[in-house]
Amino acid sequence: MQFDRKDYSNDTLLHLYHHLLKPRMIEEKMLILLRQGKVSKWFSGIGQEAISVGSTLALQPDEYILPLHRNLGVFTGRDIPLGRLFAQWQGKATGFTKGRDRSFHFGTNEHHIVGMISHLGPQLAVAGGIALADVLDEKPRVTVTYSGDGGASEGDFHEALNVAAVWQLPVIFIVENNGYGLSTPSNEQFRFRYFVDKGPAYGMEAVQVDGNNVLEVYDTVKRLAEDLRQNPRPVLLEALTFRMRGHEEASGTKYVPQELFTEWAQKDPVENYEKWLLAEGILDEEARMRYRETIKREIEEGLKEADAAPVPTPDAARELADMYAPAGELSVDSGQLSASEEDSLTNNQPLTTDNDQLTTKPATEKRYIDAISDGLRQSMERFPELVLMGQDIAEYGGVFKITDGFVAQFGKGRVRNTPLCESAIVGAGLGLSIRGKKAMVEMQFADFVTCGFNQIINNLAKSHYRWGQNADVVVRMPTGAGSAAGPFHSQSNEAWFTHTPGLKVVFPSNPHDAKGLLCAALADPNPVLFFEHKLLYRSLSGPVPDAYYTTPIGQAALAREGHEMSIVTYGAGVHWALALADELNLDCDILDLRTLLPWDEQAVRRTVEKTGRLILLHEDTMIGGLGGEIGAWVAENCFNSLDAPIMRVASLDTAVPFAPTLEQDFLPRQRLRAAVEKMRSY
Repeated sequence: MQFDRKDYSNDTLLHLYHHLLKPRMIEEKMLILLRQGKVSKWFSGIGQEAISVGSTLALQPDEYILPLHRNLGVFTGRDIPLGRLFAQWQGKATGFTKGRDRSFHFGTNEHHIVGMISHLGPQLAVAGGIALADVLDEKPRVTVTYSGDGGASEGDFHEALNVAAVWQLPVIFIVENNGYGLSTPSNEQFRFRYFVDKGPAYGMEAVQVDGNNVLEVYDTVKRLAEDLRQNPRPVLLEALTFRMRGHEEASGTKYVPQELFTEWAQKDPVENYEKWLLAEGILDEEARMRYRETIKREIEEGLKEADAAPVPTPDAARELADMYAPAGELSVDSGQLSASEEDSLTNNQPLTTDNDQLTTKPATEKRYIDAISDGLRQSMERFPELVLMGQDIAEYGGVFKITDGFVAQFGKGRVRNTPLCESAIVGAGLGLSIRGKKAMVEMQFADFVTCGFNQIINNLAKSHYRWGQNADVVVRMPTGAGSAAGPFHSQSNEAWFTHTPGLKVVFPSNPHDAKGLLCAALADPNPVLFFEHKLLYRSLSGPVPDAYYTTPIGQAALAREGHEMSIVTYGAGVHWALALADELNLDCDILDLRTLLPWDEQAVRRTVEKTGRLILLHEDTMIGGLGGEIGAWVAENCFNSLDAPIMRVASLDTAVPFAPTLEQDFLPRQRLRAAVEKMRSY
């Protein structure tokens, strides 16, 4: 192994040595503790330390790094206190995740590190979002993120690199090519020979380094970072290396030919660098032993601190509270509508006037779609850090024209057309949040959210609970059937997300709430899935205050008051229930949930206790729909108030059919009539 010191001082070379030796010595200690049962699991980076150490030390302290399992050198390179790092591995309360996650599954903004999730690939897109924030703020910074050669087979790898290339984001994508994805060798993962062959296809520079040569890694990343700060663009950096232990200790290494261990043992990054330093007279034997004694003492002190740290004490209230970032107080123009405006809103749309914060300024008749556009535009004015991302949302204005004219007002930096990369764009939203920005991601149709599902469920939803990082991201979801759009443009998929703690799910039924709830969602620091029924976009109008206001998330509203029965619903179901109540002269409560997660338990309780009869109506299919959850809660908590069995009315448990006749039979509107008549006669 050849080392080229170039113009680096002895202090720099010894600084690299100290940081290269430290993770090796920590790992050797951890492998002992693993056998003693003091550490539950370990993913060894022995043989790969030079990549983490060289790349980390080449960056500025405020530049983010997104490491993986085998990147201990990133954490030690950023001088994270070992006591807290060891407490994290032991699941102690003083760890970065308070015992909620393990190993390197955590982040720390203090040290500008965003740890991994087990799905590997999604973090690449998060790096892109962090870099985008730096570009928008005109900060000359780079972001470094890692992928293994196996993880690079995931679609997230392609999406992240493609978006970074299109947007010219200053990200260094480091592929640690160690030849195996767990036990699967490279020739069973991909057909190309080297990852540098991929760079030109993405329109980006690709560089290959000896991943076991710490000085080569350091020099290459330092040179690239200096260039990227002045000329932002992504670079694909392939580091050739080998792991000398199993994927994790329990998996062993029997699947690897012994000759590979013999070959790569000769390329050990620590031993080779140490021998070179000794041969060059930069390091002597006394100093070598002094480095080891210093690191050994630091490890022992860190273990002593971690061992003394308390184990987490179960506290259900704290656990539930930590799923969400505190929303704080929303700054709005408050006041009251005129009596005529209030009557108009109350008679035509759900409204809780004592809870909603309304403006004294005039209300204008607006379509549902225009109310959404209005709320989005005013939120862009109120929050300069808000960035909009979605397919065709810029000059074209989106397929529904909600963002028409936004580019002229806010510029293409904040109103961004995206490639067809739902996962990468949602991940970028989290990256923007890490740098203190807000993001709105528009799904062209709610059906397409499946392509970004992992990012929403496992990254956005869990981030605050795991390490205190909020995901300030709103995902807008045009949803619903009724327009003969077939199985892939009509699904009501809100229940996929109401099962996910950490998310908020909103579904307005009218223009007033559409604007107010969207403004509230964009002000909220938590991830919000905002569902908009496509059929209501241009078919429904109502008075909407012209000024900025918010409608509280988590509060239901009565669309109609009565005593005969209660219909609890949301979205288009509100209008089906209102129409049927008028037709049948039904004296009923119609409760519009408005928010599905968290849904308003007390409002449901009040209406059930008042009428004693409950119909749960939603456009979503029956099995697994939100109606089942609410019905179970009512049965458990309001059983003594019921005078009849709870009834659910929902769409057929099929995909959404294309032909209008089939679609109308699929939808629950006609079945609602039968349920109401049955409830009346019970």
